[in-house]
Amino acid sequence: MLDSDTLQKLSLPEIKLFQEKKMAEILAYVEACSPYYKELFIREKINVSHIKTIEDLQHIPVTTKQDLQVRNMDFLCVPGEQLLDYVTTSGTLGEPVTFALTKNDLERLSLSESLSYQYCGCTQDDIIQLMVTNDRAFMAGLACLLGSFKFGSGIIRVGNGIPELQWNTIKKIHSTVLNCVPSFILKLIEFAEAHGIDYRKSSVNKAICVGESLRNNDHTLNVLGEKIQSLWPELKLYTNYASTEMQSSFNECEAQCGAHHKPNLTIVEFLDDNNKPVAEGEPGEITVTTLGVEGMPLVRFKTGDICLHFEEPCACGRNSFRIGPIIGRKGQMIKYKGTTLYPAALYDILDNIPAVENYIVEVYTSTIGTDNICIRVGSRNNSELFVKQIKDLFRSKIRVAPEILFEPIELIARKQMPPLSRKLVKFYDYR
Repeated sequence: MLDSDTLQKLSLPEIKLFQEKKMAEILAYVEACSPYYKELFIREKINVSHIKTIEDLQHIPVTTKQDLQVRNMDFLCVPGEQLLDYVTTSGTLGEPVTFALTKNDLERLSLSESLSYQYCGCTQDDIIQLMVTNDRAFMAGLACLLGSFKFGSGIIRVGNGIPELQWNTIKKIHSTVLNCVPSFILKLIEFAEAHGIDYRKSSVNKAICVGESLRNNDHTLNVLGEKIQSLWPELKLYTNYASTEMQSSFNECEAQCGAHHKPNLTIVEFLDDNNKPVAEGEPGEITVTTLGVEGMPLVRFKTGDICLHFEEPCACGRNSFRIGPIIGRKGQMIKYKGTTLYPAALYDILDNIPAVENYIVEVYTSTIGTDNICIRVGSRNNSELFVKQIKDLFRSKIRVAPEILFEPIELIARKQMPPLSRKLVKFYDYR
């Protein structure tokens, strides 16, 4: 059995052969054990023994988020007594879905995040400060925790928010790595500057960032990444992309030129609107077949996340392909005045306006059936001149200007964190 690091350094054709062997195993497994896939294969007259290459997967219909929502427990492959943990999706694009994990699934999850720590140069001497939610049936915090146990580093589960507690913990424990949402780093910096904390000389030297993009498609830092780096140049920033459904993640290495695929854990296709593969350099929807999952494996699951992928060998010596930042979620695409947008393009502009304290993007259907955008801005400057400046900036960047409304900063902050939310909510889709 190849270890993960050796597999990463094989050529792409060799990695593909390894994956096709594992693909045959998972297809036979779901045919025998998954009520959903057993029914699908019978209905579509699919003989899984004829699916021999990754290209042959195109003979199998994709699995969608709606399929998971409607048939949730029909994806379960093992009896209840084998299940040790239950997690749920965040429900960003609809009703949350429950996933149940076996002992082996939890071991697989720990391997995934152990590799993430390895890729970005962590060592067993590091102390990771976990600043993402580890309750509310959230997989991300669990994965980071299990990964640290397997990797052998220290970890302290502070959870999200509360800058004062975060800094007190850093001072006391001497944490070296932050595992966090990147925009929260700005809150840490703001608190440190207000309270005389010399954050640039703290013990912290790395941040593994989840939930928000840090880079552009050419691997340079985006507006958020540049803002953090300009204030805290000593802090090395690494992107981690994950989803509950694939029970694994992609992570940047020290070369910082895309987040590495872990080929022992998933087969990934990049598909267009017609479920056809896109070429390298073209945006495609991340579509995942899980490898080695016992509890609730998925075949050709469309994540809804659109990105580019890169196949040239990485400077770190790994040959697995890498993905760029998430351009947007398919279900969140906006067609506004003839321009196709994703919320991330709006965030990138708003995050670069110093007087904008916080914001919410709302999309709704107009009386004539088209998409409309309203941005609710929290700012201490609510003049008509400032509205004009914001709109002019939008026109210069994306050619169109949405409606701008000012609301109290505190009100928007409450809207961004609804009581049951595990993530900062900046996008509301009322279409």
